[in-house]
Amino acid sequence: EVQLVESGGGLVQAGGSLRLSCAASGFTVDDYAIGWFRQAPGKEREGVSCITGSDGSTYYADSVKGRFTIPSDNAKNTLYLQMNSPKPEDKAVYYCAADRVPRHLLNSWSYIYWGQGTQVTVSS
Repeated sequence: EVQLVESGGGLVQAGGSLRLSCAASGFTVDDYAIGWFRQAPGKEREGVSCITGSDGSTYYADSVKGRFTIPSDNAKNTLYLQMNSPKPEDKAVYYCAADRVPRHLLNSWSYIYWGQGTQVTVSS
């Protein structure tokens, strides 16, 4: 059974740092594209970052480029979202998702497997 479990959310001060984890089971992260998405109240779910399973290429939304990275630990079958210099507008529920070959890498409709989400709040 494919399962994704996010953790690491919480309250962080603007300009600080926070690392979210996405622990995968039932599949090997190397074989799938893994994406990070977020959804703020009243807004649509948006793609934040993703890493492809084929060659490990990474992609970032313009809003987080230069601040967020998506490192991985293959031994733990876990992906991370390293959030540096977060801003109040980064406040959202963050989800990780997986798909073998997503048609659009930062489009939530392209991913079949989802975690339950973790709340991130950024104080100004």
